[in-house]
Amino acid sequence: MWRAQAWKATALSLFPEMFPGPLGGSLAGKALKDGVWSLEAVDIRRFAKDRHGTVDDAPFGGGAGMVLKPDVLSMAIEAVAVPGVPKLLMSPRGAPFDQRRARALAEGPGVLLVCGRFEGVDERVIEAQALEEVSVGDFVLSGGEIAAMAVMDGCVRLLPGVMGAAESASEESFEDGLLEYPHYTRPATWVGPDGAERRVPEVLVSGHHGRVAEWRRGQREEITRRRRPELWERHRAAKLNEDK
Repeated sequence: MWRAQAWKATALSLFPEMFPGPLGGSLAGKALKDGVWSLEAVDIRRFAKDRHGTVDDAPFGGGAGMVLKPDVLSMAIEAVAVPGVPKLLMSPRGAPFDQRRARALAEGPGVLLVCGRFEGVDERVIEAQALEEVSVGDFVLSGGEIAAMAVMDGCVRLLPGVMGAAESASEESFEDGLLEYPHYTRPATWVGPDGAERRVPEVLVSGHHGRVAEWRRGQREEITRRRRPELWERHRAAKLNEDK
């Protein structure tokens, strides 16, 4: 695992002032101040070739919107890219960003995140710069900045020392292909706004660690099966392969 220097996130954006945004608070913000990771937000307009700072142009073939110019964006990428650091393009057509990818990135030296705008990025830049297209969901945002922050946060929280308890990350949703189990705290009996009395499951106050672990595992499986059947099938397939 790479730890010779702080994990670094570099964001290429037309709106670098959006960073660090929410990453400046809570655990990620504290880790940023403590030097556990670093963040550099670079303005793509710095690499424009004319005095007007032109970074986009109309698409060939016609159509609505504008496209980020290949020469400008490629120069920006080349200026900040570091060998061995993954180059991600935030894109709704990209591969879904998941916990496995977050953990892999967190174990490396950092990540370069290209934040698209307008109708997209010239395809030739994606090819020439070997950008990995990544999506944070099946929906469209105004730009890649919020998606980039989500990717950063998913990685930063996995860095050593950022979270209080190491087991917190290992038991979370998606770590082994299952969603997380339900959580409860005091009071043990609570009356909600609907007037109904709700008690904490008896097994959680039994003091029997083995039974608690078994209950939690069962809850994870049942919740995943009901809410995310595609994850459940993938999990089952993986377990079958392990047992062969």
